[in-house]
Amino acid sequence: MPNLVRLYILQVLAGFGLSAVFVGLLMWFNVANLWHLVNATQGGMVAVVMLFMFNGIVFAGVQFSITIMRMAQNDTPGGGKKDDLPVMPAPMVPVRVEAKSRR
Repeated sequence: MPNLVRLYILQVLAGFGLSAVFVGLLMWFNVANLWHLVNATQGGMVAVVMLFMFNGIVFAGVQFSITIMRMAQNDTPGGGKKDDLPVMPAPMVPVRVEAKSRR
């Protein structure tokens, strides 16, 4: 299995693990009265599964993107400025504009 695929699978598992913890904490602390809403409605467990799945997709994407961005190597010197070219503003020149009457 290629290293990138292995890395992606690990980050997806981490993202869904974080999603499980997040949804569990939402239910445990009864944020916005979610625990009562899940228990009192007929489709409450479907909502919990959807919450877990959609948060898992988001957290997995964030995990993978952070990991990929941390792998980048920056070989250029820092600062981001051009060394030899000084930045000088252009001289301001007044421009006459004819204004027509609105009446």
